[in-house]
Amino acid sequence: MSMEKNELNIGETTLSVDLTEATDAVKGGSFEYALGLLVTILKENPDHIDGLYLAAVSSRYLKKFDESQKYIEHLLTIAPDMGRAYQELGHLNRDRGDEETAVVHYRQACELNPALIPGWNFLYQYFIKNNNKPAADHALEQLNKLNSLPGVLLYIDQILNEGRLGMAEAKCRAFLKENPTHTYAMSLLAEIANRLGYFDDAEFLLQKAVEFEPESGDLRLQYASILRKKQKFEKTMEQVNILCSQFPDNQNYQAQKASEVMQNGDHEAAIKILEEIQKKNPYNFSVLTSKGHAQKTLGKTKEAISSYQSAYQIKPDHGEAFFSLANLKTYKFSDAELTNMRQQVERIDLSLREKVYFHFALAQGYEAVGRHEEAFEHLDKGNKIKRDQSQYSIERMEQELNAQINVCNKDFFDQLGEGGCENRDPIFILGLPRAGSTLIEQIIASHSMVDGTLELPNILSLAQSLRGDDIYGKQGNYPKSMITLSKEKRNEMGANFINETKIHRKNAPMFTDKMPNNFRHIGLIHLILPNAKIIDARRYSLDCCFSMFKQLFAQGQEFSYGLAEAGSYYNSYIKLMDHWEEVLPGKILRVNNEEVIQDLEGQVSRILDFLGLPFEEACISFHETDRSVRTASSEQVRKPINKEGVDRWKPYAKHLKPLVEVLDGKLLKQEDLDLINK
Repeated sequence: MSMEKNELNIGETTLSVDLTEATDAVKGGSFEYALGLLVTILKENPDHIDGLYLAAVSSRYLKKFDESQKYIEHLLTIAPDMGRAYQELGHLNRDRGDEETAVVHYRQACELNPALIPGWNFLYQYFIKNNNKPAADHALEQLNKLNSLPGVLLYIDQILNEGRLGMAEAKCRAFLKENPTHTYAMSLLAEIANRLGYFDDAEFLLQKAVEFEPESGDLRLQYASILRKKQKFEKTMEQVNILCSQFPDNQNYQAQKASEVMQNGDHEAAIKILEEIQKKNPYNFSVLTSKGHAQKTLGKTKEAISSYQSAYQIKPDHGEAFFSLANLKTYKFSDAELTNMRQQVERIDLSLREKVYFHFALAQGYEAVGRHEEAFEHLDKGNKIKRDQSQYSIERMEQELNAQINVCNKDFFDQLGEGGCENRDPIFILGLPRAGSTLIEQIIASHSMVDGTLELPNILSLAQSLRGDDIYGKQGNYPKSMITLSKEKRNEMGANFINETKIHRKNAPMFTDKMPNNFRHIGLIHLILPNAKIIDARRYSLDCCFSMFKQLFAQGQEFSYGLAEAGSYYNSYIKLMDHWEEVLPGKILRVNNEEVIQDLEGQVSRILDFLGLPFEEACISFHETDRSVRTASSEQVRKPINKEGVDRWKPYAKHLKPLVEVLDGKLLKQEDLDLINK
């Protein structure tokens, strides 16, 4: 495991005053002297993170509370997710006598950096005083764990949670060299591996750690989380069941079980688990949000709205609840809700995660009332935060997609010949996000002979496994490695796909997989499942790219957080799909979203003919089909066909030049180009 140097550099700037001297003065209680040194440091480098933090601490001890507040607020504009900064805000408000505000900041601090003993200690005392036993028990558990750690591991935990992964990794490896079976150190190294994308390393470390300490709930939960990230859903469920058996009163583990049950498609059962947790702790806002997600998926929109609203009423800065309301695409915020969101997003003391949620929610809220300038302003800010956090590279993605074209040519398929699992069950609906794949899936899944599943991760996971050792962030051996796949191996891989996806099916002879990114792996799909049907869900470039830019995705799809990035990705998608149609003629049916809207019955007949299915009226009245839909389009596909999604970009035309400058001109209508360039 190795990493690029992309960290928070603290205290590394060349300064005329030694920061160590100021740090030692603070530790020794010489706050006046320390503050003098720190003022000099901050004159030379006003954005010095450690300088600002120590100046805030010194000012607070000197009871210069207003100055301390200014230092912390400046610090949070530079390092908005620094847990120690929120803890210091907690200390400041505690010393001012404002306990309720202090609690808010201590909660934020411990959420961002769970290794902060002073923050947990205050929360424990507060929860005891307010008779909140579940929260007090959790805080005490954290305190006991942290107080039992060697100092070096506590320090590693601190710097890990502040993003200094390189330093944390080096110190953690050094500690494990001397203490090879220390399970907490193993869990820290696994978390570093997880954050860097080395999931295999993380899984191995956590599997061993759980074997060494099978009674540790924290370790097992961390292990379950990495198994889920690797799409090992049965193993994840096994670990979560063990947790709930070992710790039947632990609400966090019960909530995790509900999440896994949802992942496996049983949303009704998940809701029952969440409601049991609610009975024990009615103020658990995250449980209410999860319940809303399950209700939304089942089409219980009114109930979902009520759950989301209840969540933010408990925690007004719970951005996910507001975003979830916006993500229904049919909800209109009240003036009071818009005002609250504006106030929240303007706060300095709000984590980036919450700010992103609020920006995307406000964008949707303002668009609904025709205030498009304000809507775009929030879209731009929310996307910028996501873009700054991402390591997405246009060039790297183009290289990855071009590798499919360069390797999977006609000679490649001729050389491999026939082979793979002959099963005819799968229907792959793929393309770009927000291109109409959910609508096509809803139409097809309304047929009596088709089970609609969800965005199955199996093909992506299989492609990842073919990359070899170098599987994260670089091309590795895939797709070249496919040339070595024997007929027997391809048959085995195809059969495994059929078996592994049974958990998501019912009894119909065919089933859908609508993972959009599978378009990158059509060559692999053809080799292991030569009889599978593939539908390319396509949408006009401006509608599709702007819709992606407007959407905050749960994970992945990092190309969507910039207009230029979205345009480049659209170009590469078209280029790759053209290639697949050339080397695998007749394999793929292209379905244009605009044509489905204009001629629903004609397109439905065309799709069913391609799939070899008889016509059924239910596919025309798809919006009446009662089934779970997880994607952002869940509410739209429960309405009859309409043109609401067409030309939604036009009110934002003047902002879209970065998009049209990248898009291939052949993918644009001249009148639309004229409008944007006007």
